[in-house]
Amino acid sequence: MTTTLSGVITAQGGKVTKNEYWGLKSLSYRIAKNRKAHLTLLNIDAPSAALNEIERQERLSEDVLRYLTIRVEAHEEGPSAMMRKSDRDDRGDRGDRGDRGDRGPRRPRRDEGGDDAVEAVTGEE
Repeated sequence: MTTTLSGVITAQGGKVTKNEYWGLKSLSYRIAKNRKAHLTLLNIDAPSAALNEIERQERLSEDVLRYLTIRVEAHEEGPSAMMRKSDRDDRGDRGDRGDRGDRGPRRPRRDEGGDDAVEAVTGEE
């Protein structure tokens, strides 16, 4: 699909500066009974006629669930945020959890302790 769209762009006088395949991702919600989708990023430098043709072909294709075209002043150099593995894997420390021994005394559950638990729940002595 991306090679077809790239061919249309070059035929219309534009160029594709970056083509990133982000892989098969789970969708936040179902779209046309689909739970997963293949995501691709294309950085395009093309005239408006080429973009109109691309969007027309994306609307007609049953394989395209969603598309988004955004105009930017300058393209981002290097890999996109989705492709930067160091940002995803370097989450840092999640805080000092220790052995969690400092939680304090545990309240009795209703099904534990027999009469003491009933007193705590009903307020009777």
